[in-house]
Amino acid sequence: MSEPRRLVEILTNLGALTPQWTAAVSAIDRALFVPDTFRQGERVVDRAETPATWARYVHGDLALTTQVNDGDDTNGSGLQTPTSSTSMPSLMLDMLELLEVSEGHRVAEIGTGTGYNAAWLAHRLGDASVVTIETDPTLAERARTNLAAAGRRPTVVCGDGLAGIPQHAPFDRLICTCSVQTVPYAWIEQTPAGRIVTPWGNGFFSASFAVLDVADGVAHGRFTGRPAFMWARQQRPGRGFLSDHLDAPKASETTTGINPETLYGDLDQRFAVSVGLPGGIWPLLVEADDGSDESTLWLLTDDARSWASVDYVPGHETFCVEQGGPRRLWDEVEAAHQRWATAGSPSRDRFGLTVTADGQAVWLDEPRSPYAVAPSTWGTAPRAPSEA
Repeated sequence: MSEPRRLVEILTNLGALTPQWTAAVSAIDRALFVPDTFRQGERVVDRAETPATWARYVHGDLALTTQVNDGDDTNGSGLQTPTSSTSMPSLMLDMLELLEVSEGHRVAEIGTGTGYNAAWLAHRLGDASVVTIETDPTLAERARTNLAAAGRRPTVVCGDGLAGIPQHAPFDRLICTCSVQTVPYAWIEQTPAGRIVTPWGNGFFSASFAVLDVADGVAHGRFTGRPAFMWARQQRPGRGFLSDHLDAPKASETTTGINPETLYGDLDQRFAVSVGLPGGIWPLLVEADDGSDESTLWLLTDDARSWASVDYVPGHETFCVEQGGPRRLWDEVEAAHQRWATAGSPSRDRFGLTVTADGQAVWLDEPRSPYAVAPSTWGTAPRAPSEA
């Protein structure tokens, strides 16, 4: 069975589909929002060539990539960077549950994409209560077409979502379907007494939802979940091929007691280190292909001027570190890791975020306890924010 009711069955069996969203998921056929060709992982699926596979994936709980390289097939870089998708439906439902929408709410959506999430919202709340904005003109127009095919007509705006949608504000809820490094204050201004849910982080780690409640011009909230979303184009970290980042000669060779695989895979460690870094760093874990279970964790900078590598060998307690370029990236990671350990190795759910007109700050346990992070390129230096 590869049809709309199959997706409802899957989500029900997963325990992801709540009564509040059952009608919307049942009524909106995801197939109307998926192009004839998409990517699922490394596989390209073409409706004309494999119609049964196309339908099975569309009506499954899978994220489907619908655009790469911002739609530019001629950039010549060789990279195939996903830049738009229809998200995993169970993850969409998780996010909507965090948003806590109710009948009568007006909702702003940042990042229309295919329009599928907007269709769910419009079905639940009514077309007039949903405004969605997409930065890519081609995607915005395609989403309008998709929504009309599904019988939904929320307001679709083409523009800079990081500026919000001021001409349609205020809103009771704001949901962002792309990852951001800095929460724009415009969103707080346009959701003056409501809730904001957005994927948040930086290049080192971005798998967190920030769930922010707004009052008196200030947003406070905590982190949860493990989302995987495309970046807002205006705040996208650097990426590239490993070979493009190794021009800087090796400057030092040391050892570390921090297990690089644990750091990379453990949510609490990687989150805490990410908020303690000066910014502009992204990791790449390369696993050995010889069955040894060895790996190398590479740290690379957005400007491609600095790098570090840490070699993991099973059973070892110390690991070889090499660094090159003007920044000592592993030294920065070790300092952030030590800061976390000194604080008692707190779990991610003890951290929170405050956004004011002056910027954003990460705190530990409560907003009056700023976490001792270094000034960052993706946010402001921490301060003791005033509570609403």
